[in-house]
Amino acid sequence: MSTIPESHLDILQSPALAYMATLGPKGEPQVSAVWFLWDGTNLLFAFNKKRQKYRNLLRDRRVAVAIADPANPYRALEIRGTVARIDEDPGFRFINAATRKYLNRDATPEETGQAEERVVIVVEPERVIVFPPEDKR
Repeated sequence: MSTIPESHLDILQSPALAYMATLGPKGEPQVSAVWFLWDGTNLLFAFNKKRQKYRNLLRDRRVAVAIADPANPYRALEIRGTVARIDEDPGFRFINAATRKYLNRDATPEETGQAEERVVIVVEPERVIVFPPEDKR
């Protein structure tokens, strides 16, 4: 497991979107912007079980995520990792927490997608690349 440098931890607490890449059924990359939470060790994402990205992760658990600092897009993180686990989210706790992070309010019933089966994807960082690169002196 790789750790996030102290110099870039603030990006994970910001309302930046994560651009997550997964591999499609024919090996083609599929990238989309997604909300995320950081638990201090892992990145957390919520997906509807009917979405392509979820199906991609069931087949191949490798992901790459890019997150830019909203205040300075030239300061960013690239995190490569593997899905450590997939948890059911019947109470929609994740979407409620993410809505508070991104919109500063509780989620509405429409936003929780109560008719949807949602899961929380837990990604363990295995390689972390920071931009600009940290000084190695």
